[in-house]
Amino acid sequence: MLKNSNAFSSFSSNDLDKSQHFYSDILGLDVSKNKMGILELKFNGSNHAIIYPKPDHVATGFTVLNFPVKNLEETVDELIANGVKFEQYDFGHSKTNDKGIMDGAGQGPKIAWFKDPAGNILSVMEQDD
Repeated sequence: MLKNSNAFSSFSSNDLDKSQHFYSDILGLDVSKNKMGILELKFNGSNHAIIYPKPDHVATGFTVLNFPVKNLEETVDELIANGVKFEQYDFGHSKTNDKGIMDGAGQGPKIAWFKDPAGNILSVMEQDD
């Protein structure tokens, strides 16, 4: 029923100006503010997400947006150079290294998590060719 829909993701922020700066200037995404004051993040092709204002925003404890990349180490280094701080996790069976990268070790992709200014969790993950 919905398989042909142009679905998109959305999440909130308590400061759209900080979010716009972060997603545009730090992450290098194509970001615009629409006539309703909502941020639109445009990705490759027709994919997009929106960020809407929510004064009582509470960040979730899970990843809201994933960015597949060809070279995770290189991407993490570039983001660190832009001021991004990566999260450190220890899940018992695996944990992140000093840069914040977790090697999937056959259990999943290499991945690194970071937060946007509103505390939303994002990730970069190495995509398989």
